[in-house]
Amino acid sequence: MARFLSTDDKCAVLHLSRLHLDDLNLDHLADSKRKQIQQLHLTYNRLSFLPPSVCFLSNLEYLDMSNNALTFIPDDFMRLKNLKTFVAKNNLLNEFSFPKEFECMQVETLNMSGNRFEDIPIQFLKMTTLQSLSLGGNRLKNIPSEIENLISLEMLYLGGNLISSIPPEVANLTSLRYLVLCDNRIQSIPPQLNKLHSLLSLSLHNNLLTFLPREILSLVHLQELSLRGNPLVVRFIKDMTYDPPSLIELAGRTVKSQNLPFRSCDLPSNLIHYLNLASECPNPKCAGVYFDSCVRHIKFVDFCGKYRLPLMHYLCSPQCSSPCSSNPQSDAESEEENSVPADRLQRVLLG
Repeated sequence: MARFLSTDDKCAVLHLSRLHLDDLNLDHLADSKRKQIQQLHLTYNRLSFLPPSVCFLSNLEYLDMSNNALTFIPDDFMRLKNLKTFVAKNNLLNEFSFPKEFECMQVETLNMSGNRFEDIPIQFLKMTTLQSLSLGGNRLKNIPSEIENLISLEMLYLGGNLISSIPPEVANLTSLRYLVLCDNRIQSIPPQLNKLHSLLSLSLHNNLLTFLPREILSLVHLQELSLRGNPLVVRFIKDMTYDPPSLIELAGRTVKSQNLPFRSCDLPSNLIHYLNLASECPNPKCAGVYFDSCVRHIKFVDFCGKYRLPLMHYLCSPQCSSPCSSNPQSDAESEEENSVPADRLQRVLLG
């Protein structure tokens, strides 16, 4: 039986999930009642098409039709002018299932994971209001360069496909905060991704990565980087190097950390200004300072299946011991991983 839950006098949520429906008729609802409906849940039914009555819910904002047997979206879908979220996971949809005018929808969240897409529909690539696009678990082989048109996109989920490369145009998604490309066939990361200054999380685990560009370290707001299940892990740990601090920085660190006295007449004004720019190392176990050269923390999510570290912004040097402890190592370590010095592991994880 359908559940019609009124959340307040002006909004209603209609639950019609798990009812074995193969069609739906809402004609029995009064027009005033239909106008109240803002959310409709039709998950886990037997629907092979979108019931026409759904398209007359003029104030609908949220529609979830996951776990059905949908093969196409009719033209009448365009009547849903107020729709903001459309979820249709685990159906039979593909890139030819949508009306041409679908690109005019003002949808902000679109989740089509677990369908049969081999390409991202061109209509999707013109939806400039999209903030979240999920197409995981499909058959996508590439990411079109037109992805850069999604100027409002904050989350892009393309995990579990057949993607082998990332176009540099992804770097033009300046609002992107979450990029999920795990479980694909990606072999390299374009260095242009360092322009994603808003990026908080980058999931790349279970791909074919053999190297990682150093430019990725310039993603200063990155909090999570998942790399497990890639060939690069041990190689990246062994090959990573760091630029040493300059002579002026080493001298400045000595002056500040040793509290060496000086007067304005002892040093040029530019050096006094430089010394005043010293930042204290946030590690409570370290009394050091830094100026320009520092180590950024990046949180590696389940790195090598064993390590998990929090974001702490900066340390004064790679040798600075972290106040955070990593998770205990698993018993199933390869000899190659065991041969990597512990301090090198820590430097890479924090870098």
